Amino acid sequence: MTATLTQLRFDPALPWWAIVALAVLAALVAGFALWRGLRGWAWRGLAGLAAALALAGPALELGTRAGLSDIVILLDDRSSSQDLPGRAGQVDQAVEALTDGIGALPGTDLRRVTVGDDDDGTLLGTALSRAVAAEPEARLAGVIALTDGRLHDPAQLPEGLPAPLHVLLTGQPEDWDRRLVIEEAPAFGLIDQEVTIRLRVEDQGAVPEGQQTGSVALRLSVDGEDGQTVAVPLNTSLTLPVIPRHAGQNVVQIELAEAPPGELTDRNNAAAISITGVRDRLRVLLVSGEPHAGERTWRNLLKSDAGVDLIHFTILRPPDKFDGVPVSELSLIAFPTRELFLDRIDDFDLIIFDRYSVRGILPPDYYLNIARYVEEGGAILVSAGPEMASVESLNLSPLGPILPARPTGRVIEEPYLPRLTEDGRRHPVTAGLAGPDPDEPDWGRWLRMAEVTPEPGAQVALTGAEDSPLLILDRVGEGRVALLTSDQVWLWGRGFEGGGPQLELLRRIAHWSMQEPELEEEALLADVSDGLTVALTRRTMQDSAGPLQVTHPDGTVTQVPLAPDGPGRFIADWTAPEPGLYRLVDGDIARVLALGPAAPREFEETVADAPLLAALTDASGGSVLRLSDGVPDLRQTRAGRAASGTGLGGPWIGVTPRDAAQITGLDRRPLLPGWAWLALISGLILTGWLAEGRRRPA
Repeated sequence: MTATLTQLRFDPALPWWAIVALAVLAALVAGFALWRGLRGWAWRGLAGLAAALALAGPALELGTRAGLSDIVILLDDRSSSQDLPGRAGQVDQAVEALTDGIGALPGTDLRRVTVGDDDDGTLLGTALSRAVAAEPEARLAGVIALTDGRLHDPAQLPEGLPAPLHVLLTGQPEDWDRRLVIEEAPAFGLIDQEVTIRLRVEDQGAVPEGQQTGSVALRLSVDGEDGQTVAVPLNTSLTLPVIPRHAGQNVVQIELAEAPPGELTDRNNAAAISITGVRDRLRVLLVSGEPHAGERTWRNLLKSDAGVDLIHFTILRPPDKFDGVPVSELSLIAFPTRELFLDRIDDFDLIIFDRYSVRGILPPDYYLNIARYVEEGGAILVSAGPEMASVESLNLSPLGPILPARPTGRVIEEPYLPRLTEDGRRHPVTAGLAGPDPDEPDWGRWLRMAEVTPEPGAQVALTGAEDSPLLILDRVGEGRVALLTSDQVWLWGRGFEGGGPQLELLRRIAHWSMQEPELEEEALLADVSDGLTVALTRRTMQDSAGPLQVTHPDGTVTQVPLAPDGPGRFIADWTAPEPGLYRLVDGDIARVLALGPAAPREFEETVADAPLLAALTDASGGSVLRLSDGVPDLRQTRAGRAASGTGLGGPWIGVTPRDAAQITGLDRRPLLPGWAWLALISGLILTGWLAEGRRRPA
């Protein structure tokens, strides 16, 4: 539709202040003539005003106006929550009906916007703001959103709309859902110390009468192990205690023991929480049997670590030394054997015996208590010297049965180069220490060691002279034992023959003994690099590993092959299909991996409702209707009139015609040509002169 528009425009030849000054001057001259009684005052004033008007350049602007069509935006929510039973069919039916209805309206165009899944949930507000900003405001006649109302970016909703917003909700009025809500959970926790998780189990929607009160059973497990079941009240916040048992990631899985019948989905009935276990401080007891060159090595290593609390005793005067000197003059602090090895032994994470000889200082019961401490999860490290081959060896004490090797009674006094064994190349304590060529390590020689025979099952990581075991690692019960059969490691620290990785070796031995996860020889590591992409690493003492069995959140099982990446190391890059809780298994090694929330954000709240859209809907004059009542009819309504209602045929919604247009042609014509203005002004002046000349005779 086209129309013609005529407007008066000005194109002044002088600044407006000069034109106004000329008009004022003409008015003053006419006023003065009137005061003097001159008959031509009016003509003179009109002549001045005509001159001012001519200088203003009046012109007629003739434009051709073409009408523009109205625009209706149709937002189609296709996020995961819309895949719940019945909702996709409702949306398909509504899209078809509304598309036909908008197409039948005169001068109306449809803009369809589909909103899918995003890592941050349903970004309906962002999609609506972008769709509105992309269209001219003067043409927007209405917005229709087909959704369950559960958007996750309400801050991105536009502040106002020039046309009504109608929200058509999917789902059924009788829908209800039970969900697990984690209100507060710690990211870190001290190992073996209780932390609390605050949560609640709540019902939403039209809850059936039999499900409205009482309690529900929650199942709690850590790292996929068999957990406990507790009863919790509905719709009430409460705290549950959890104890991280190891360093690194402790995955706590909480889920409803049984899904109630009739709820919308069970995808929000579980939650996975990753709590990183950290040690308050590593408590180490170092007992040196006698002063020697390597004693300071252990002390410097442990004192340099800010995360270690070290207690160090050196036995300066054994009981068999009879020199008549009073004990009070030889010792500043008495050796508190009972407090250390009976009363408070469980306070330590590691006990190191550095060249310690059995000389009657500790009674047999104390050694038995140390063995009990190891079997229940403690750790000891024996750094031995020549005393190991003597009758004062720890192997001949009640502690001997838990040590990983037996001395032959021989001390080898000759230079030798420590070498990695096959197990040593795989074991994380020694793997990579020898550099690029493990057969020819780039480090110096040692000069002495005790000859031992390893116990069955113990792992020999380093060998020395005559291929005799130099570093032996073993597990006893829940604890660990490490044995270094030489006291010559200090030579590396002094740079003898180029030195070697002394501090790194001792640090790894100590931290492996204290069960640090990065030094576990049988381990399955998962590093989440980006979103759902996981870098998997399997460390093992075996020659092969994998494939990994991966159990998905829905219970399906897939296999992930592993590729070799050095001795005892196998890797794979794997991308999970969706967020959730995954269980990885290879033989006896299992790992629970939480990728994103156990329930995707789309399923946190599933009952259709539009509280976050209500304010915008009300402000725009729109409405919130349910598709379960049928797809509403579509009408055109005038601005200021009701945009929704119920008629004989059922509910209806309205869009507001905007009557927008654009100028397609423009022509400007002067109100009078220049010669006409000159003739008009001259005629007015002449008329005024003639009027003044016709005076009455005196």
